[in-house]
Amino acid sequence: MAFDAAAKPKTCIIGAGCSGFTMAKRLQDLGLPYDCFEKSDNVGGNWYYNNPNGVSSCYQSLHIDTSKWRLAFEDYRVPADWPDFPHHAQLCQYFNDYVDHFGLRETITFNTAVEDVADLPGGRYLVTLSTGETREYDAVCVANGHHWDARMAIYPGTFNGYQVHSHHYRDPFTPYDFRGKRVMIVGAGNSAMDISSELSQRPLAEKLFISMRRGVWVLPKYMAGKPADKAVLPPWMPPKIGRALAKASIKKTIGNMEDYGLPKPDHEPLDGHPSVSGEFLTRVGCGDITPKPGIERLDEDFVIFTDGTREKVDAIVWATGYNTSFPFFKQDELTPKDNVFPLYKRMVQPGRETLFFLGLAQPLPTLVNFAEQQSKLVVAALTGRYAFPPADEMRRVTDEDEETYLGHFYDSPRHRMQVDFFAYCKDLMKEVERGAKRVKVSV
Repeated sequence: MAFDAAAKPKTCIIGAGCSGFTMAKRLQDLGLPYDCFEKSDNVGGNWYYNNPNGVSSCYQSLHIDTSKWRLAFEDYRVPADWPDFPHHAQLCQYFNDYVDHFGLRETITFNTAVEDVADLPGGRYLVTLSTGETREYDAVCVANGHHWDARMAIYPGTFNGYQVHSHHYRDPFTPYDFRGKRVMIVGAGNSAMDISSELSQRPLAEKLFISMRRGVWVLPKYMAGKPADKAVLPPWMPPKIGRALAKASIKKTIGNMEDYGLPKPDHEPLDGHPSVSGEFLTRVGCGDITPKPGIERLDEDFVIFTDGTREKVDAIVWATGYNTSFPFFKQDELTPKDNVFPLYKRMVQPGRETLFFLGLAQPLPTLVNFAEQQSKLVVAALTGRYAFPPADEMRRVTDEDEETYLGHFYDSPRHRMQVDFFAYCKDLMKEVERGAKRVKVSV
């Protein structure tokens, strides 16, 4: 399928985070009409601290785990005086500066949510807004993010103390004062590493436990004195060889997780989405963080763990991840099941080549400028310079891509949309070229 090159299809962009506004920039550059709707009062998405739309996961002390060398947009440099790993306020300001620099702000409709996207004949869509207004579009770009629908763990028993998902954690003092409390963090991802490192400081929690169902590899932000994500393997090197070299380097640098008192991972480094922290391992080694195994059940003021131990706990922070969801879709085939949502090139569902999902992946090392690259395929399709292959071919390639990106990971909801940023982008540009050849053949 290919759009008519002479037509100028109108696009609806859902969300004005970094995926939405970079898509808007690409459409604006080509003079293609679009509307961009943002339920909040400003851009920034997940990096907008205390975002009034209630779906930002940004806590006060948050610094991004991706270095500035990897998160910059290709046509707008990050400030020269930035630290290697900027604070969330710096990143959000960068987003706002980008939007203003390219004159995008006046093209975004703020304080307006998309509530429904219904099918129309011919692959078009009827969009219903929170204002009650409906509009028709030739294409829809979904950029609503996937770190906002908090996934809560369920265990037998009841807990009398304070509970909060990491999504709603903001600082050690409000709305709950963690000082002098016995606190447990549940999870082993980046949020769990950050929050446990923060609350375990001696003036704060009296005792800090972290419950991990399985061991994970915790990688440093720096290796050999440089941001770890600056190291990029040559593009000609086969992925398996590259991963083997990287694994050996990681093990040599940080040693074994069990040497720190953490559970031994049941997988090799990079066979799971790595947790990154420059502080966590030191806090564990200093005794400020006490590792515990998985939870067996809750018992009012106590937590019983799978090894039979029992601890009194005042507060629990559930750093248990997120569900991928699209509240504006009522179609069953557009409702992910347990974060399983295969898409062609992580963007398109076969048979729906006018519906594009942006930033719906977990790319290493960064998500910030991921959709900026995906937008190149979108505009090529909208301008008739790219044609999708037949649906059966799309499904076959999707299965192959899933095996390439996910085959070496252990199964977990957090791994079901994993991609390698550089390998993905390289393949994406080749796919744009293949789609251009399909257009010529069909003419």
